[in-house]
Amino acid sequence: MFPADRIRNVALVGHHGSGKTTLAEALLYRAGAVNRLGSVEAGTTVSDFEPEEHAHGMSVSLSLCSFEWRDHRVNIIDTPGYPDFAGEVSAALRVVDMAVFVVDAVNGVEVETEKQWRLAERLRVPRMIFVNKLDKEHASFERTLDALRDRFGAGIAPIELPLGEGETFHGVVDLFEDEAHVYDSGHSEPGDIPAEMKDRIAAVEEALVEGIVVADDDLLEQYLGGTVPPVDTLEHVMADGVADAAVFPVVCGSATGPIAVDRLADYLIELGTPPTARPSVPVLVGDDTIEIQSDPEGDPLVFVFKTVADPYVGQISMFRVLSGTIHPDITLYNGRTSSTERLAKVGVLQGKESVLVDALVAGALGATSKLSDTATGDVLTPRNMPVQVPPIDVPEPVIGVAVRATSLADEDRLSTGLRRLQEEDRSITVEHDDETGQTVMRGLGESHLNVSIEKLCRKMGIEVETEPEKVRFRETVTRSADAEGKHKKQSGGHGQFGVAMVKIEPLPRGAGFEFFDEIKGGSIPRQFIPAVEQGVIRAMAEGGLHGFPVTDIAIHLYDGKYHSVDSSELSFQMAGRAAFLEAFEAAGPTVLEPVSRVEVTVPPDLQGDVLGDLASRRGQVQGSMMDEVGNQVITALVPTAEVLTYATDLRSVSRGWGSVRISHDHYEEIPASLVGRVLAAHAREAANSSG
Repeated sequence: MFPADRIRNVALVGHHGSGKTTLAEALLYRAGAVNRLGSVEAGTTVSDFEPEEHAHGMSVSLSLCSFEWRDHRVNIIDTPGYPDFAGEVSAALRVVDMAVFVVDAVNGVEVETEKQWRLAERLRVPRMIFVNKLDKEHASFERTLDALRDRFGAGIAPIELPLGEGETFHGVVDLFEDEAHVYDSGHSEPGDIPAEMKDRIAAVEEALVEGIVVADDDLLEQYLGGTVPPVDTLEHVMADGVADAAVFPVVCGSATGPIAVDRLADYLIELGTPPTARPSVPVLVGDDTIEIQSDPEGDPLVFVFKTVADPYVGQISMFRVLSGTIHPDITLYNGRTSSTERLAKVGVLQGKESVLVDALVAGALGATSKLSDTATGDVLTPRNMPVQVPPIDVPEPVIGVAVRATSLADEDRLSTGLRRLQEEDRSITVEHDDETGQTVMRGLGESHLNVSIEKLCRKMGIEVETEPEKVRFRETVTRSADAEGKHKKQSGGHGQFGVAMVKIEPLPRGAGFEFFDEIKGGSIPRQFIPAVEQGVIRAMAEGGLHGFPVTDIAIHLYDGKYHSVDSSELSFQMAGRAAFLEAFEAAGPTVLEPVSRVEVTVPPDLQGDVLGDLASRRGQVQGSMMDEVGNQVITALVPTAEVLTYATDLRSVSRGWGSVRISHDHYEEIPASLVGRVLAAHAREAANSSG
């Protein structure tokens, strides 16, 4: 058991393909936690162990591994870099004390790197940057460093320079120690700094000092006055600046080499923030907010940041110990569910393997299994201290697909599987649409949905089919019309008789339905009038001329006839239905389409491309404004049918830089020129469903 001040919790984050998983593997290898370097391509790494990760060649969920280094425990959370799995990054950044941004020296600062940086910035997570792949063709540390400064501003502080680049990369220069570390033999050995690097080193050292002194107002003032602080002062200020998320050290290397990975491990110990030095965690106890310190002697508090449904051992809950010390068989209380949970076994994860431990102290990351009533985001506490913490910031779903079991036997299992899928991935939502009859699963992109469905089938052993999400069209009328509805039937004994005379008229968009009782003189007895309204409502739900539900109309019941013996509620329901259908057909029926409110965030230089694309989708731009980081936020109203896959299309239009939020806004009349296309598509959907 490592004390809290000797624990480092680190998330590896960055754009897809930057080498995070390979870097995690290299760290484990250098520390002796594995005896060989695994390969992402071969599917042999510790942190990418899910079959879906092997099949797609990328991380699709966060994974936890750890190693010992210089009498410290370093917990690594390897995160996906593909935007569809951004929810995993959000969960990881909530429980780590440092984020190492892995940046590809060939491609530089890519879109997801910047998005994740902004998230870490909001969460005030200390950051370090590892410039990776310096042994690749076209790699450039200088170009990458310029991009980092351009995107992230003051505080970027390079503390290493590469010895060579591309095929000649073989080590690094430590700018604090002014010495070279050469890896020609595979391990670090001291070496001479090439004479031709002296001028370059001097220039970068100046940038290093500038990146550090921004964290200390007094030092900054002295520096601007011409005084350069001594090295020991700079190192001390850098450590404080890193902890305050004001200074961001930049180191470099190659995860595949592995070159300078051991130095990164050193920096995680020297510059990484221990749990005891991080700000206290605000928690809610009843109506009061209190601050929880990372104190091993405090009350035991466990925050569950990730759950995984395992087909063999059940639910695995990954957690951070916020306070106290956790032992196997400890019983804690879940305030959300008002239930007790026994942590029968407590362990640390090494990818898919769990290593059991005797205790975990405040600040540690661990895992347990088979908690019966605990989900991601829950806090386990002593019974007399139920607390809540702010929820994990989960991205909103932006795309949906309808799923259904291929057999009746699998329908119940599908519901269970979808629920477990949501427990594992909070960025997945599932809802059943009674109107369309579809069960719609929503996520962050097509890859997110495809991988989730693959997991669902593998873990639950069921087969599912998918189809596009149906659009909920409506029908209404454009003018007033009168009609008489009559229901008469005689078959021996009591017959059925009812006559209802109604007037239909249009209502404003969004008004729904109104019914007016204007019967005078008892032409319809009072007890039968609600039956007429029910008949109209049922007919509206069944659909108008084209089968879409009817809305935004008013029905005035102004006259009718009844029979003292043969009239009944059923008779007047049928009369109301008949009157509605005849009046509706005469009142200029039209089709309404749903319109969504779309908010697109995009860099200013891509605004024109996005506006053009929205216009091609019949979008009406409502306005544009600049956000706090200089992006343009465009608001538009766009027919829902045109944005079902917009999140995927936007990535292509914006080269990955755009993001979108979509919500229903209102209904409006569909252009006459498009009605035929809508009806044809609806007919095909109906034929496919019946087939």
